[in-house]
Amino acid sequence: MEIIVGKMFKLEIWETLLSSMRAGEVAEFWCDAIHTGMYALVSRGMRRIAEGRDPLEGQKHRCGMGNMFDYHSTGYDDLDELQRTPQPLIFIMELFRVEEPSAYKRDTWAMSKEEKLAAVPVLHSEGNRLVLRKEFGQAAAKYQEAVICLRNLQAKEKPWEDGWLKLESLVTPLVLNYCQCQLELGEYYEVLEHTTELLQKHNDNAKAYFKRAKAHAAVWNEREAREDFLRVAHLDPSMAAAVKKELKQLGERMRKKHVEDRKCYQGLFQPRRGPQASEGQQSGEVGNGAMLQEGSPQGEVGVLKTPGQGERAAGTEETEEPGADQGEQGSPGAGCKGAAPGEAAAQGQPVGVEVEGKDGTGLGKEANLGTCGAKPEGWGAERGAEEEEEEEEKVEEEEEEEEVVEEVEVTCPLQ
Repeated sequence: MEIIVGKMFKLEIWETLLSSMRAGEVAEFWCDAIHTGMYALVSRGMRRIAEGRDPLEGQKHRCGMGNMFDYHSTGYDDLDELQRTPQPLIFIMELFRVEEPSAYKRDTWAMSKEEKLAAVPVLHSEGNRLVLRKEFGQAAAKYQEAVICLRNLQAKEKPWEDGWLKLESLVTPLVLNYCQCQLELGEYYEVLEHTTELLQKHNDNAKAYFKRAKAHAAVWNEREAREDFLRVAHLDPSMAAAVKKELKQLGERMRKKHVEDRKCYQGLFQPRRGPQASEGQQSGEVGNGAMLQEGSPQGEVGVLKTPGQGERAAGTEETEEPGADQGEQGSPGAGCKGAAPGEAAAQGQPVGVEVEGKDGTGLGKEANLGTCGAKPEGWGAERGAEEEEEEEEKVEEEEEEEEVVEEVEVTCPLQ
Protein backbone atom coordinates (compact mmCIF):
# COMPACT_ATOMS: atom_id res chain seq x y z
CA MET A 1 0.00 0.00 0.00
CA GLU A 2 0.99 3.63 -0.45
CA ILE A 3 0.93 6.30 2.23
CA ILE A 4 1.33 10.01 1.51
CA VAL A 5 3.05 11.53 4.48
CA GLY A 6 1.40 14.66 5.83
CA LYS A 7 -2.14 13.87 4.56
CA MET A 8 -3.40 12.55 7.91
CA PHE A 9 -3.82 8.87 7.14
CA LYS A 10 -6.36 7.00 9.31
CA LEU A 11 -3.53 5.65 11.48
CA GLU A 12 -1.34 8.68 12.03
CA ILE A 13 1.16 6.58 13.97
CA TRP A 14 2.10 4.80 10.75
CA GLU A 15 3.42 8.05 9.24
CA THR A 16 5.64 8.53 12.28
CA LEU A 17 6.95 4.97 12.09
CA LEU A 18 7.69 5.10 8.37
CA SER A 19 9.50 8.43 8.71
CA SER A 20 12.07 6.72 10.92
CA MET A 21 12.87 3.97 8.39
CA ARG A 22 15.18 3.68 5.39
CA ALA A 23 14.30 2.26 1.94
CA GLY A 24 14.48 -1.56 2.01
CA GLU A 25 14.35 -1.75 5.81
CA VAL A 26 12.10 -4.14 7.75
CA ALA A 27 11.18 -3.05 11.28
CA GLU A 28 8.92 -4.14 14.14
CA PHE A 29 7.02 -1.60 16.27
CA TRP A 30 5.00 -2.01 19.45
CA CYS A 31 2.16 0.54 19.70
CA ASP A 32 0.02 1.36 22.71
CA ALA A 33 -3.76 1.01 22.48
CA ILE A 34 -4.16 4.78 22.45
CA HIS A 35 -2.67 4.83 18.92
CA THR A 36 -4.53 1.80 17.48
CA GLY A 37 -8.19 2.68 17.99
CA MET A 38 -8.88 2.95 14.24
CA TYR A 39 -7.01 -0.20 13.23
CA ALA A 40 -10.20 -2.31 13.00
CA LEU A 41 -11.61 -0.05 10.23
CA VAL A 42 -8.29 0.11 8.36
CA SER A 43 -7.92 -3.67 8.51
CA ARG A 44 -11.48 -4.19 7.28
CA GLY A 45 -10.78 -2.13 4.12
CA MET A 46 -7.51 -3.95 3.45
CA ARG A 47 -9.18 -7.34 3.84
CA ARG A 48 -11.92 -6.38 1.39
CA ILE A 49 -9.32 -5.29 -1.16
CA ALA A 50 -7.54 -8.66 -0.75
CA GLU A 51 -10.89 -10.41 -1.35
CA GLY A 52 -11.48 -8.40 -4.53
CA ARG A 53 -14.31 -6.34 -3.05
CA ASP A 54 -14.90 -2.62 -2.85
CA PRO A 55 -13.54 -1.34 0.50
CA LEU A 56 -16.29 1.30 0.61
CA GLU A 57 -19.10 -1.16 -0.09
CA GLY A 58 -22.20 -0.36 1.96
CA GLN A 59 -20.68 2.70 3.60
CA LYS A 60 -22.32 6.09 3.86
CA HIS A 61 -20.43 9.31 3.26
CA ARG A 62 -19.30 9.93 6.81
CA CYS A 63 -16.42 9.17 9.15
CA GLY A 64 -15.40 5.62 10.00
CA MET A 65 -16.80 5.71 13.51
CA GLY A 66 -20.13 6.92 12.18
CA ASN A 67 -20.30 3.83 9.96
CA MET A 68 -19.49 1.69 12.96
CA PHE A 69 -22.43 3.10 14.87
CA ASP A 70 -24.69 2.55 11.86
CA TYR A 71 -23.84 -1.09 11.22
CA HIS A 72 -22.51 -2.20 14.65
CA SER A 73 -20.06 -4.60 13.03
CA THR A 74 -17.06 -4.67 10.72
CA GLY A 75 -18.11 -8.03 9.30
CA TYR A 76 -15.21 -9.88 10.96
CA ASP A 77 -15.48 -11.33 14.46
CA ASP A 78 -11.84 -10.72 15.48
CA LEU A 79 -12.04 -7.06 14.42
CA ASP A 80 -15.32 -6.62 16.29
CA GLU A 81 -13.68 -8.00 19.43
CA LEU A 82 -10.69 -5.67 18.98
CA GLN A 83 -13.08 -2.76 18.54
CA ARG A 84 -14.86 -3.60 21.81
CA THR A 85 -11.64 -4.09 23.80
CA PRO A 86 -8.71 -2.08 22.30
CA GLN A 87 -5.30 -3.64 22.91
CA PRO A 88 -1.66 -2.76 22.17
CA LEU A 89 -0.58 -4.02 18.72
CA ILE A 90 2.72 -4.97 17.10
CA PHE A 91 3.29 -3.87 13.47
CA ILE A 92 5.97 -5.37 11.21
CA MET A 93 6.61 -2.91 8.37
CA GLU A 94 8.83 -2.95 5.26
CA LEU A 95 9.63 0.26 3.35
CA PHE A 96 10.05 -0.38 -0.40
CA ARG A 97 10.76 3.11 -1.73
CA VAL A 98 10.37 6.82 -1.06
CA GLU A 99 9.32 9.28 -3.81
CA GLU A 100 9.54 13.04 -3.94
CA PRO A 101 6.28 15.05 -4.34
CA SER A 102 7.13 15.97 -7.96
CA ALA A 103 8.14 12.43 -8.92
CA TYR A 104 4.64 10.99 -9.17
CA LYS A 105 1.17 12.12 -10.18
CA ARG A 106 -0.93 12.78 -7.17
CA ASP A 107 -4.68 12.44 -6.95
CA THR A 108 -6.82 15.53 -6.71
CA TRP A 109 -7.66 15.02 -3.06
CA ALA A 110 -3.96 14.91 -2.20
CA MET A 111 -3.19 18.32 -3.77
CA SER A 112 -3.01 21.60 -1.94
CA LYS A 113 -5.01 24.66 -3.00
CA GLU A 114 -2.11 26.12 -4.96
CA GLU A 115 -1.42 22.80 -6.65
CA LYS A 116 -5.05 22.44 -7.70
CA LEU A 117 -5.15 25.96 -9.16
CA ALA A 118 -1.94 25.24 -11.05
CA ALA A 119 -3.25 21.91 -12.40
CA VAL A 120 -6.51 23.35 -13.84
CA PRO A 121 -5.03 25.20 -16.88
CA VAL A 122 -2.75 22.24 -17.61
CA LEU A 123 -5.70 19.83 -17.66
CA HIS A 124 -7.70 22.31 -19.78
CA SER A 125 -5.01 22.53 -22.45
CA GLU A 126 -4.52 18.76 -22.49
CA GLY A 127 -8.27 18.30 -23.04
CA ASN A 128 -8.28 20.77 -25.93
CA ARG A 129 -5.39 18.96 -27.56
CA LEU A 130 -7.21 15.62 -27.29
CA VAL A 131 -10.36 17.14 -28.83
CA LEU A 132 -8.36 18.21 -31.90
CA ARG A 133 -7.25 14.60 -32.22
CA LYS A 134 -10.91 13.53 -31.84
CA GLU A 135 -10.16 11.52 -28.71
CA PHE A 136 -13.31 12.70 -26.99
CA GLY A 137 -13.36 10.14 -24.21
CA GLN A 138 -9.91 11.05 -22.90
CA ALA A 139 -10.61 14.75 -23.38
CA ALA A 140 -13.80 14.47 -21.30
CA ALA A 141 -11.78 12.83 -18.51
CA LYS A 142 -9.32 15.76 -18.48
CA TYR A 143 -12.09 18.33 -18.33
CA GLN A 144 -13.83 16.41 -15.57
CA GLU A 145 -10.67 16.24 -13.47
CA ALA A 146 -10.19 19.99 -13.80
CA VAL A 147 -13.81 20.58 -12.74
CA ILE A 148 -13.32 18.38 -9.66
CA CYS A 149 -10.31 20.43 -8.61
CA LEU A 150 -12.30 23.65 -8.81
CA ARG A 151 -15.34 22.18 -7.07
CA ASN A 152 -13.15 21.10 -4.15
CA LEU A 153 -11.89 24.63 -3.83
CA GLN A 154 -15.39 26.08 -4.13
CA ALA A 155 -16.56 23.92 -1.23
CA LYS A 156 -14.36 26.01 1.04
CA GLU A 157 -15.78 29.32 -0.22
CA LYS A 158 -19.05 31.02 0.61
CA PRO A 159 -21.49 30.77 -2.33
CA TRP A 160 -21.82 33.87 -4.51
CA GLU A 161 -18.91 35.63 -2.81
CA ASP A 162 -16.01 36.96 -4.86
CA GLY A 163 -13.84 33.89 -4.36
CA TRP A 164 -16.67 31.55 -5.25
CA LEU A 165 -17.63 33.53 -8.37
CA LYS A 166 -14.03 33.61 -9.55
CA LEU A 167 -13.80 29.85 -9.35
CA GLU A 168 -17.22 29.51 -11.02
CA SER A 169 -15.99 31.52 -14.00
CA LEU A 170 -13.28 28.87 -14.46
CA VAL A 171 -15.76 26.00 -14.09
CA THR A 172 -18.24 27.15 -16.76
CA PRO A 173 -16.05 26.73 -19.88
CA LEU A 174 -14.79 23.38 -18.61
CA VAL A 175 -18.35 22.12 -18.18
CA LEU A 176 -19.29 23.30 -21.68
CA ASN A 177 -16.27 21.54 -23.18
CA TYR A 178 -17.14 18.40 -21.25
CA CYS A 179 -20.71 18.53 -22.60
CA GLN A 180 -19.43 18.94 -26.14
CA CYS A 181 -17.36 15.76 -25.75
CA GLN A 182 -20.40 13.93 -24.40
CA LEU A 183 -22.44 15.07 -27.41
CA GLU A 184 -19.82 13.56 -29.69
CA LEU A 185 -19.90 10.35 -27.65
CA GLY A 186 -23.73 10.16 -27.79
CA GLU A 187 -24.26 10.63 -24.04
CA TYR A 188 -27.21 12.99 -24.56
CA TYR A 189 -28.92 12.58 -21.20
CA GLU A 190 -25.70 13.41 -19.36
CA VAL A 191 -25.50 16.58 -21.46
CA LEU A 192 -29.05 17.45 -20.47
CA GLU A 193 -28.19 16.97 -16.80
CA HIS A 194 -25.05 19.13 -16.78
CA THR A 195 -26.38 21.92 -18.98
CA THR A 196 -29.58 22.18 -16.95
CA GLU A 197 -27.56 22.41 -13.75
CA LEU A 198 -25.37 25.11 -15.30
CA LEU A 199 -28.37 27.11 -16.55
CA GLN A 200 -29.89 27.12 -13.08
CA LYS A 201 -26.95 29.29 -12.02
CA HIS A 202 -26.42 31.17 -15.29
CA ASN A 203 -29.70 31.44 -17.20
CA ASP A 204 -28.21 33.77 -19.85
CA ASN A 205 -25.56 31.40 -21.17
CA ALA A 206 -26.35 30.99 -24.88
CA LYS A 207 -23.81 28.19 -25.43
CA ALA A 208 -25.35 26.11 -22.67
CA TYR A 209 -28.80 26.53 -24.26
CA PHE A 210 -27.36 25.58 -27.65
CA LYS A 211 -25.80 22.35 -26.39
CA ARG A 212 -28.93 21.44 -24.45
CA ALA A 213 -31.05 22.08 -27.55
CA LYS A 214 -28.88 19.69 -29.57
CA ALA A 215 -29.23 17.05 -26.87
CA HIS A 216 -33.03 17.50 -26.86
CA ALA A 217 -33.11 17.17 -30.64
CA ALA A 218 -31.05 13.97 -30.47
CA VAL A 219 -33.56 12.32 -28.11
CA TRP A 220 -36.62 13.52 -30.13
CA ASN A 221 -37.73 16.24 -27.70
CA GLU A 222 -38.86 18.53 -30.51
CA ARG A 223 -40.71 21.14 -28.47
CA GLU A 224 -37.89 21.58 -25.92
CA ALA A 225 -35.26 21.72 -28.66
CA ARG A 226 -37.10 24.46 -30.56
CA GLU A 227 -37.57 26.50 -27.39
CA ASP A 228 -33.85 26.34 -26.56
CA PHE A 229 -32.78 27.16 -30.13
CA LEU A 230 -35.05 30.22 -30.22
CA ARG A 231 -33.70 31.35 -26.86
CA VAL A 232 -30.14 31.06 -28.24
CA ALA A 233 -31.03 33.30 -31.19
CA HIS A 234 -32.53 35.83 -28.78
CA LEU A 235 -29.54 35.87 -26.41
CA ASP A 236 -26.81 35.84 -29.06
CA PRO A 237 -27.81 37.16 -32.53
CA SER A 238 -24.42 36.12 -33.89
CA MET A 239 -25.53 32.49 -33.58
CA ALA A 240 -28.71 33.04 -35.63
CA ALA A 241 -27.25 31.33 -38.72
CA ALA A 242 -26.26 28.25 -36.72
CA VAL A 243 -29.69 28.17 -35.08
CA LYS A 244 -31.45 28.39 -38.45
CA LYS A 245 -29.39 25.48 -39.76
CA GLU A 246 -30.13 23.35 -36.70
CA LEU A 247 -33.87 24.10 -36.90
CA LYS A 248 -33.92 23.08 -40.56
CA GLN A 249 -32.17 19.80 -39.78
CA LEU A 250 -34.54 19.20 -36.86
CA GLY A 251 -37.59 19.68 -39.09
CA GLU A 252 -36.27 17.23 -41.69
CA ARG A 253 -35.47 14.62 -39.06
CA MET A 254 -38.93 14.93 -37.48
CA ARG A 255 -40.67 14.61 -40.87
CA LYS A 256 -38.71 11.46 -41.65
CA LYS A 257 -39.58 10.08 -38.24
CA HIS A 258 -43.30 10.76 -38.76
CA VAL A 259 -43.21 9.00 -42.14
CA GLU A 260 -41.47 5.98 -40.63
CA ASP A 261 -43.98 5.91 -37.77
CA ARG A 262 -46.93 5.95 -40.18
CA LYS A 263 -45.45 3.07 -42.15
CA CYS A 264 -44.76 1.15 -38.95
CA TYR A 265 -48.26 1.56 -37.48
CA GLN A 266 -50.20 1.64 -40.77
CA GLY A 267 -52.00 -1.72 -40.47
CA LEU A 268 -51.80 -2.13 -36.70
CA PHE A 269 -55.52 -1.50 -35.95
CA GLN A 270 -57.04 -3.05 -39.13
CA PRO A 271 -58.75 -6.48 -38.93
CA ARG A 272 -56.46 -9.34 -39.70
CA ARG A 273 -57.04 -10.99 -43.08
CA GLY A 274 -55.86 -14.55 -42.63
CA PRO A 275 -56.42 -17.69 -44.73
CA GLN A 276 -59.56 -18.63 -42.76
CA ALA A 277 -61.15 -15.23 -43.33
CA SER A 278 -60.41 -15.45 -47.07
CA GLU A 279 -61.90 -18.97 -47.32
CA GLY A 280 -65.00 -17.85 -45.39
CA GLN A 281 -65.51 -14.90 -47.69
CA GLN A 282 -65.11 -17.07 -50.81
CA SER A 283 -67.58 -19.66 -49.51
CA GLY A 284 -70.06 -16.88 -48.72
CA GLU A 285 -69.76 -15.57 -52.26
CA VAL A 286 -70.25 -19.05 -53.73
CA GLY A 287 -73.32 -19.62 -51.53
CA ASN A 288 -74.89 -16.35 -52.62
CA GLY A 289 -74.26 -17.21 -56.25
CA ALA A 290 -75.90 -20.60 -55.82
CA MET A 291 -78.99 -19.10 -54.23
CA LEU A 292 -79.32 -16.61 -57.03
CA GLN A 293 -78.89 -19.27 -59.69
CA GLU A 294 -81.39 -21.62 -58.06
CA GLY A 295 -84.09 -18.93 -57.76
CA SER A 296 -87.10 -19.42 -60.01
CA PRO A 297 -89.41 -16.87 -61.65
CA GLN A 298 -92.83 -16.30 -60.24
CA GLY A 299 -95.74 -18.18 -61.80
CA GLU A 300 -98.54 -16.41 -63.55
CA VAL A 301 -101.42 -15.08 -61.52
CA GLY A 302 -104.43 -17.35 -61.20
CA VAL A 303 -107.77 -15.59 -60.64
CA LEU A 304 -110.62 -17.37 -58.94
CA LYS A 305 -114.20 -16.46 -59.88
CA THR A 306 -116.52 -16.55 -56.92
CA PRO A 307 -120.32 -16.09 -56.68
CA GLY A 308 -121.82 -12.67 -56.02
CA GLN A 309 -123.32 -11.32 -52.87
CA GLY A 310 -125.78 -13.52 -51.08
CA GLU A 311 -124.09 -16.66 -52.16
CA ARG A 312 -121.44 -18.45 -50.29
CA ALA A 313 -118.17 -16.57 -50.78
CA ALA A 314 -115.04 -18.58 -51.15
CA GLY A 315 -112.67 -15.72 -51.93
CA THR A 316 -110.50 -16.42 -48.95
CA GLU A 317 -110.00 -20.08 -49.70
CA GLU A 318 -107.77 -21.61 -52.30
CA THR A 319 -109.81 -23.72 -54.74
CA GLU A 320 -109.02 -25.64 -57.83
CA GLU A 321 -111.22 -26.89 -60.67
CA PRO A 322 -112.10 -30.55 -60.23
CA GLY A 323 -110.12 -32.71 -62.51
CA ALA A 324 -107.70 -29.98 -63.37
CA ASP A 325 -104.09 -30.95 -63.53
CA GLN A 326 -101.93 -29.83 -60.68
CA GLY A 327 -99.34 -27.11 -61.39
CA GLU A 328 -95.89 -28.39 -61.76
CA GLN A 329 -94.13 -28.40 -58.46
CA GLY A 330 -90.76 -26.67 -58.34
CA SER A 331 -87.81 -28.96 -57.71
CA PRO A 332 -84.36 -28.07 -56.34
CA GLY A 333 -82.32 -26.42 -59.05
CA ALA A 334 -85.28 -25.70 -61.37
CA GLY A 335 -87.60 -22.69 -61.68
CA CYS A 336 -91.39 -22.84 -61.13
CA LYS A 337 -93.62 -22.71 -64.17
CA GLY A 338 -96.59 -20.35 -64.37
CA ALA A 339 -100.17 -21.62 -64.52
CA ALA A 340 -101.50 -22.29 -68.05
CA PRO A 341 -105.16 -21.86 -69.13
CA GLY A 342 -107.30 -24.50 -67.52
CA GLU A 343 -104.64 -25.29 -64.98
CA ALA A 344 -104.26 -24.24 -61.36
CA ALA A 345 -101.58 -21.84 -60.18
CA ALA A 346 -98.11 -23.19 -59.62
CA GLN A 347 -97.66 -25.15 -56.46
CA GLY A 348 -95.90 -23.14 -53.76
CA GLN A 349 -96.72 -20.92 -50.83
CA PRO A 350 -99.78 -18.93 -52.10
CA VAL A 351 -100.15 -15.26 -51.39
CA GLY A 352 -103.80 -14.19 -51.70
CA VAL A 353 -104.88 -10.71 -52.86
CA GLU A 354 -108.58 -9.93 -52.72
CA VAL A 355 -109.87 -7.33 -55.22
CA GLU A 356 -113.40 -5.93 -55.10
CA GLY A 357 -115.21 -5.34 -58.38
CA LYS A 358 -116.55 -1.91 -59.37
CA ASP A 359 -119.77 -3.15 -61.01
CA GLY A 360 -121.61 -3.38 -57.71
CA THR A 361 -122.02 -7.14 -57.91
CA GLY A 362 -119.50 -7.69 -55.18
CA LEU A 363 -117.45 -9.90 -57.43
CA GLY A 364 -114.17 -10.67 -55.74
CA LYS A 365 -111.06 -12.00 -57.38
CA GLU A 366 -108.18 -13.62 -55.60
CA ALA A 367 -104.73 -13.81 -57.09
CA ASN A 368 -102.39 -16.62 -56.25
CA LEU A 369 -98.80 -15.72 -56.84
CA GLY A 370 -96.82 -18.86 -57.31
CA THR A 371 -93.57 -18.81 -55.43
CA CYS A 372 -90.62 -21.02 -55.97
CA GLY A 373 -90.00 -23.84 -53.58
CA ALA A 374 -86.47 -24.44 -54.84
CA LYS A 375 -83.77 -25.28 -52.36
CA PRO A 376 -80.01 -25.13 -52.74
CA GLU A 377 -78.30 -28.30 -53.80
CA GLY A 378 -76.00 -27.95 -50.83
CA TRP A 379 -78.66 -29.24 -48.48
CA GLY A 380 -78.21 -32.72 -49.94
CA ALA A 381 -79.55 -35.91 -48.49
CA GLU A 382 -79.90 -34.51 -44.96
CA ARG A 383 -83.13 -32.79 -45.98
CA GLY A 384 -84.54 -35.79 -47.89
CA ALA A 385 -86.69 -37.18 -45.08
CA GLU A 386 -88.14 -33.77 -44.22
CA GLU A 387 -89.07 -33.12 -47.87
CA GLU A 388 -90.90 -36.47 -48.12
CA GLU A 389 -92.95 -35.65 -45.02
CA GLU A 390 -93.79 -32.20 -46.41
CA GLU A 391 -94.91 -33.75 -49.75
CA GLU A 392 -97.17 -36.22 -47.93
CA GLU A 393 -98.76 -33.37 -45.95
CA LYS A 394 -99.30 -31.41 -49.18
CA VAL A 395 -101.02 -34.43 -50.84
CA GLU A 396 -103.37 -34.72 -47.87
CA GLU A 397 -104.18 -31.00 -48.04
CA GLU A 398 -104.85 -31.23 -51.77
CA GLU A 399 -107.27 -34.11 -51.27
CA GLU A 400 -109.20 -32.10 -48.68
CA GLU A 401 -109.29 -29.08 -51.02
CA GLU A 402 -110.66 -31.22 -53.90
CA GLU A 403 -113.63 -32.18 -51.75
CA VAL A 404 -114.46 -28.50 -51.16
CA VAL A 405 -113.89 -27.44 -54.76
CA GLU A 406 -116.64 -29.72 -56.08
CA GLU A 407 -119.24 -27.21 -54.89
CA VAL A 408 -117.58 -24.14 -56.49
CA GLU A 409 -117.28 -23.33 -60.20
CA VAL A 410 -113.80 -22.04 -60.94
CA THR A 411 -112.40 -20.36 -64.04
CA CYS A 412 -108.76 -19.40 -64.43
CA PRO A 413 -108.41 -16.86 -67.25
CA LEU A 414 -105.05 -15.62 -68.55
CA GLN A 415 -103.81 -12.25 -67.48
